[in-house]
Amino acid sequence: MNGPAYPAARAAASTVEAYFARNREKALLRNAKNLAPQPDAATIEAIIEAAFWASLRREEGFSPKISLAFVPPEQAGEPLQFARQLPLTPHNLSRLAPAVERPGIHLGVWHAPENKNELTVWGTTRGIPKLCLVLEVIEPGLLVVKYRRGQDTGKYVNVVVLKGDQIKVVDERGTNLPDCPDLLTSLLDFGARASASDSVNVLVQLAVSMRSHGRGGLLLVVPHGSETWRESILQPATYAVSPPYSELAELMRQDPSRRTEQTWQEQFIDAVDAMAGLTAVDGAALISDQYELLAFGAKIVRRLGGVQVERVILTEPILGGEPAIIPAIELGGTRHLSAAQFVQDQRGALSLVASQDGRFTVLAWSPCEEVVHAHRVESLLL
Repeated sequence: MNGPAYPAARAAASTVEAYFARNREKALLRNAKNLAPQPDAATIEAIIEAAFWASLRREEGFSPKISLAFVPPEQAGEPLQFARQLPLTPHNLSRLAPAVERPGIHLGVWHAPENKNELTVWGTTRGIPKLCLVLEVIEPGLLVVKYRRGQDTGKYVNVVVLKGDQIKVVDERGTNLPDCPDLLTSLLDFGARASASDSVNVLVQLAVSMRSHGRGGLLLVVPHGSETWRESILQPATYAVSPPYSELAELMRQDPSRRTEQTWQEQFIDAVDAMAGLTAVDGAALISDQYELLAFGAKIVRRLGGVQVERVILTEPILGGEPAIIPAIELGGTRHLSAAQFVQDQRGALSLVASQDGRFTVLAWSPCEEVVHAHRVESLLL
């Protein structure tokens, strides 16, 4: 690509190349088939640069949202191919962006037939192979390098987040944190075991949907069959649900073999989005760990005899991120403070907090440290 350099692209390219090479080697050891081609650092740098400068353009008043997949047409299922391939330039990407704004549609990028050192956009596709490098433009200056584990409803795995000159490399070893909650383990599950990688994780999907509605929200997950959570909720709860609403729970109780069916996946997405939408109501939504809805719009209060939450441990699963003990009031606004208080009082619970500015925090009690542990995970959800 001819144009100004984006230094972060070169800084991140070698890290991304090594990441995909490492995971490709692991996949081959598991005899995985139909793997995407391995991208080299020069290719990765060129794709990131073109996407970054495209993200700063505006077409008819709109900032582009683009998803690029590095894949040849023959590995892209049933692609839509252009009669004439287009050079990979910011101009072409911004012009094509409206065609691929919907989820699951990518612009296909591959080497030019006449010059392997140049990259072109050859068309669009919905189908990509495993370990296919995907670069998504989220907003101006915010890019995410990711890949898809398989063909299930699970989200993509984020590798690197670039925001302006900031580079956040997701830490694959983040699950080694003491008392790591299952949700964070699922978000950081990079496919060491195929069966685990391709499973549907409800809380991950709820987190993604909560963040996408953009209004902020709070979801409390409490043990199934327990009633102690009521001690931390102002009674009577305005929007208590009786009996518990079980649409999502019933879907997850069905035979796992059904999860590959399109009908099941559509019902699952609808149920997740409906539940995540309830978190936009002022207050907290509560579900059991069996995914039954118990209440929404609930007001959190300190448990009788409980003490005010004063400090939390804050971590972010990125390379170079160090745990920090901070006053609870510095974690965020009222929503974050209430979530921390709930977890301190209800130590078997999990809190998921979405901010309007895009931040996302998972809070869980740490038995090792005897304190609330807050995990900032927006880098995994973009």
